Amino acid sequence: MTVVPEPTSPVPASPEPAPPAQPASPDLVSPAQPASPEPAPPAQPASPDLVAPNPAPPRPAFPALASRAQPALPGFTSRAQPALPGFTSRAQPALPGFTSPEPVFLEPADWQPLHAAHALRVDALLADHLARRSRGEKHPVEDFLFTYYPTRPKQLRLWHPGPGLALRGATQYEGKRGYLYSEGAARLDPTEITRRADSITWIAQLLKATSGRQPQFGCFGLHEWAMVYRTEEIRHDWPLRLGSTGTDQVVESHKIACSHFDAFRFFTTPARPLNLLQPTRESQPALEQGGCLHANMDLYKWSTKLMPFTPSSLLLDCFELARDIRTLDMRASPYDFAALGYEPIEIETPTGKAQYAAAQRTFADRARPLRLQLADLCDRLLQEAAAPVTS
Repeated sequence: MTVVPEPTSPVPASPEPAPPAQPASPDLVSPAQPASPEPAPPAQPASPDLVAPNPAPPRPAFPALASRAQPALPGFTSRAQPALPGFTSRAQPALPGFTSPEPVFLEPADWQPLHAAHALRVDALLADHLARRSRGEKHPVEDFLFTYYPTRPKQLRLWHPGPGLALRGATQYEGKRGYLYSEGAARLDPTEITRRADSITWIAQLLKATSGRQPQFGCFGLHEWAMVYRTEEIRHDWPLRLGSTGTDQVVESHKIACSHFDAFRFFTTPARPLNLLQPTRESQPALEQGGCLHANMDLYKWSTKLMPFTPSSLLLDCFELARDIRTLDMRASPYDFAALGYEPIEIETPTGKAQYAAAQRTFADRARPLRLQLADLCDRLLQEAAAPVTS
């Protein structure tokens, strides 16, 4: 989502060669920009204003990841994860067979350590949630990953190697939907890929459109504020940091331009007319942009909707990103979660705005390689669905 605090003058377009044509979309930019003889700067300066889209950088080859090292954010603590045997970094290893139509067969000695390492990583990620659940405790921040998103802990535990691999002796996959067990090995079922080709195509189009659009960093998390604007029915049973009147004043003193449908649909009725855009599910591919926290959290959703085709290492990278973004989202929200250890980001102040925008950029940088990997995964699956079946 994007917030426009004040109208601005059009941003001159870059004279560099234009990228391949993108489908027309109602982006938050002026339809025409004057040409400029000056070369564009290498990086877009931080600004709460909307900017004209620049050509997206080249897409990395699937499944390489950019470095996961990120600058520390106030209030965020590192959650160490067990190292995968044989791997020296969190970057996803190259998948054997990605360019080959025939699967690469892995012996138990090759795939079982990966399976075990996945179980350790999942256990570490789920430990706090499962402990609270066993005590009947709810958590307004972290439960979101298991209530808003439908994937359950049991589903995360199942390790998926991804396309291009066949696991010898992996009898636990026999009979599981999306898998084919034959000749003593388990692999993805090509008929399941074909059956879901329409859904895979839609996800691919959304991911590619978002990747090709200039991220915006001026929303300041006001979507959460618009969800409690002029209402007595707040979504969480926690106090509002500024009270109802103060919260309403923050909403009324900003221009709101939420581009994310799944945030906008929770706006209160009085808040909806205040939004510059009226996003719908149909317009989602035309409006989604990579600076939006919820668009980046939803990479976890798309990775789960692509299961069992999504390699589990990529799935858990998206889960971790969504978890960390959720923390920022709630720290910048109108709620007071200080009792739970969440220091508020006071987005109604200049300092808070700068703090939020900096964290937002960090998450956009983390999200980009994951989004590109998911898009490339979709392309790979669609290629397999279109390939002739050979005996």
